[in-house]
Amino acid sequence: MNNLLRLIGRRLVALPIMIIGVSFLVFFIMSLSPIDPAYSALGETASPEALEAYRVEHGLDKPFFVQYGLYLLGMLHGDLGTYGVGTSNKVSDLVAQALPVTLQLTFLGLFFAIILAFPLGVLAAIYRDRWPDQVIRVISVVSIGTPSFWLAALLVLGFVGKLPVSGALPAFSEDPGGWFLRMLLPAIALAVPVVGQMTRVVRTSMVEELDRDYVRTALGAGIPKWIVVARNVLRNALITPITVLGLRIGYLMGGAVVIEIIFAIDGMGKAVLLKGIQENWVTLVQGGALVVAIAFIVVNIIVDMLYLLINPRIRSV
Repeated sequence: MNNLLRLIGRRLVALPIMIIGVSFLVFFIMSLSPIDPAYSALGETASPEALEAYRVEHGLDKPFFVQYGLYLLGMLHGDLGTYGVGTSNKVSDLVAQALPVTLQLTFLGLFFAIILAFPLGVLAAIYRDRWPDQVIRVISVVSIGTPSFWLAALLVLGFVGKLPVSGALPAFSEDPGGWFLRMLLPAIALAVPVVGQMTRVVRTSMVEELDRDYVRTALGAGIPKWIVVARNVLRNALITPITVLGLRIGYLMGGAVVIEIIFAIDGMGKAVLLKGIQENWVTLVQGGALVVAIAFIVVNIIVDMLYLLINPRIRSV
């Protein structure tokens, strides 16, 4: 237990360090943009005096590291700046509306990937080198080679008029059925490539575990194979796929940003990043990119800690 707490403590200590690092990277990249934040905020009609006053007020006339320090301080207080011409719209308010939508799409896609990939991988391993394994192998290869954005475009064309592919997203608490139907096609497009990848990982891990001595001993003792698989093999074989799944969450979150645009869902991709790019609002793009990166880090830290809990062997490291 002490080793487990020590390892979890290390992850928690690393979390703020990684967040500061990614915030610096995002701030540095956005500082290279030729777009003047003062010009974006005040518009074309702003006088040079007004532009200069805006730069002084927001610290844009200060050295780079001072600007970053001010931004980091504001970020710690939940202030990611403002956006819009002549307005005081807060980036954090828009992000607070859009981020839950992106997370909903990400985890619905993850749910679909899990309920499809894990049974397929287990089935392929149990029937290794027989026709179910060959069929599942073809399915997984096709899935891996299918880009999410391409599949999303096909689904929009194929199901327009049959399932909702545009329009407002109903709140889950008010209309669960409408929410699910609106999210169904985007989640499928997001999940398909991950299904192929995870199926291969689960199959490989299961095959390695099925070849171990304790499995042969249990089968030789007359214990039914399904009991050995359910009680022992699955628990040991799923450690590696769960670790890989944590990395796939970042892929799903990044893919969700693109899928949202295709299906006109107001998440981080459409309502924040695309809007900021189209309107040349640097603070909106910067805040959106930063929040997506931090969400990816936090989710992977959580998955890493879950990995420590389910894998007793690593606790002694």
